Amino acid sequence: MAHKHTRARPHAEFRHRSQIPMPAVEEVEQRLLDVLSPSLLAPRQLERRDPRQPHRLIRMRQRLLTLPVIVAIMVSLVWRRVPSIAEVQKVLAREGLLGMAPLQVSPQAITKRLAVLPAAVMGQLLTEVCTRLQAQVPPTVPHPRWAPVRARFSLIALVDGSTLEALRKKTQVLREREGLVLGGKMMVMVEAFSHRPRWQLYTADAAANDKRFATEIMAAVPVGGLLVFDLGFFSFLWFDDFTNQQKFFVTRMREKIAYRTVQVLSQGASYRDEMIQVGLYRSNPCTHPLRMVSVLWQGTWYRYLTNVLDPQQLSARQVCELYRRRWRIEDAFALTKRVLDLAYLWTGSTNAVQLQLYATLIFYAVLLMVCQQVAEVLGEPLERISVEMVFRAFYHYSRAVQRGEADDLVLFLAEHAKLLGIVKRWRKHHRERQQLEYLIWGDP
Repeated sequence: MAHKHTRARPHAEFRHRSQIPMPAVEEVEQRLLDVLSPSLLAPRQLERRDPRQPHRLIRMRQRLLTLPVIVAIMVSLVWRRVPSIAEVQKVLAREGLLGMAPLQVSPQAITKRLAVLPAAVMGQLLTEVCTRLQAQVPPTVPHPRWAPVRARFSLIALVDGSTLEALRKKTQVLREREGLVLGGKMMVMVEAFSHRPRWQLYTADAAANDKRFATEIMAAVPVGGLLVFDLGFFSFLWFDDFTNQQKFFVTRMREKIAYRTVQVLSQGASYRDEMIQVGLYRSNPCTHPLRMVSVLWQGTWYRYLTNVLDPQQLSARQVCELYRRRWRIEDAFALTKRVLDLAYLWTGSTNAVQLQLYATLIFYAVLLMVCQQVAEVLGEPLERISVEMVFRAFYHYSRAVQRGEADDLVLFLAEHAKLLGIVKRWRKHHRERQQLEYLIWGDP
């Protein structure tokens, strides 16, 4: 019997869900241009390292695809969900992108430019964009009771890492490697309440251990700042570094860790707050005492560690709630990958992967600013605003503008918040969690 030759299906991670670009929304583009102003882009001189002499920098000649044009292309690829480089070349030729006049270039020229544009330039640009946004719109707190807590620390932030998806094997080096080749790993620090990116790091090693970035993460935390992280960073030496440098942390307590109780600060039927000494063995010491908060939640004891030893500075309940807030960074990873298509990597170039990562975070920071403004108009905390639904509502706003029915993005989103699903529904498990918290802490 003759066998039928069937075409192999592409890997799911390589299939882009969006086939046509999102319509341009003038107000969204203006917000992007406000933080990506020409004054921020023009002074930058593009340089690259000489492959024969890595210590020598080569000044790159002026090209048709200048830095402002490349930034416009990359950010537009993200926020308008353009499915490919070939498609963005068509949009650029007919309409222009992000304030840029129409420009005739080939898809190959764009791809080659992405391969040689220094990723560090985009990384610096992201840092300055976040600084500008922080100056424009101060971060909010989810509830007034958190305001004094935030005032006690110079920064309250969350940090975690996430592995990027598979690369397209377009180069000979990648084709020679068996199986899927992952795009690397990103490490991101976001503000705890506004969720805006604060610091980022990329490595091409997708299997890199989180502890490898401990020095860079510590340097990104200011004196008096508080960092929330998970068990991937658990290290007694790192805990001592926080205390020695007058910085603070909140994390989970690892199972089967030997410790000695120094003092019980407070306790109830379902919680216990105590000072402990860990690192009891000479081979694995921990010089400074720590504080452990234990909570009985639905039949299971959960334990959290911090070096904030004064309950007046950070109560036992706030320690638990801050660690629970750490999951917001997981939501941010899911949003950037699933909604902003960071799970779909444009090319097989490591340099282009970094450019896509930074461009995604730039738009994500602007998107969060819009969400925060919508939350303020509605009088809701930022946690109740669905970032995904706000992003999807841009299409409806663009149609309303065409019909002459709207001219203000934030007011349109607030007015149609219920229809567009912008405010998250208060579900049954939210009420059950509130009841459990009242039983544990006795404070509504």
